[in-house]
Amino acid sequence: MNTKNILASVAAIGLSLSVVACGNEPEAPAVPQEPDAPAGIAVSDGWMALPAVSGNPAAVYFNIENSADRNYMIRSASVLGSQSAVLHQMSEWNLQPSMDELMQMDVPAGETIVFEPGSYHVMAMNLDDTLEVGGETEVTLTFVGGDKVSFPVQIRAPGDAPGSAEE
Repeated sequence: MNTKNILASVAAIGLSLSVVACGNEPEAPAVPQEPDAPAGIAVSDGWMALPAVSGNPAAVYFNIENSADRNYMIRSASVLGSQSAVLHQMSEWNLQPSMDELMQMDVPAGETIVFEPGSYHVMAMNLDDTLEVGGETEVTLTFVGGDKVSFPVQIRAPGDAPGSAEE
């Protein structure tokens, strides 16, 4: 076989492979997925209390359970319909109530942390006018390492906590 025949054979094989490849559907590019909630993390009973005075922040409450065998650290929170959100804790200093910003929050293995009035909460600032009593919005917690968990919260009037006499 001479060089021309070899080149012709290689070209024919290449052409037939390209024809076969053209007949297949092109592969869709991979779509990046949002990180899943860390294993063992579950959030329940989410609700938001709108502020009594327009322009003030709202407070978000929920329960977060860690049934895993390792601790997780919440790095930040975001609330759909607010420009920013911050983790907070109510505490006492010299017998005076204090609201402290938390830069991170540990969720220990095997424990449930309750975000409730007078304790842990998320402050949601600069709220959209679209957030109304009786509606719903979404909160996303981001953990150290990038995992996230999103969950719905019911929007309530100021002072209208779950289990209150108004229900």
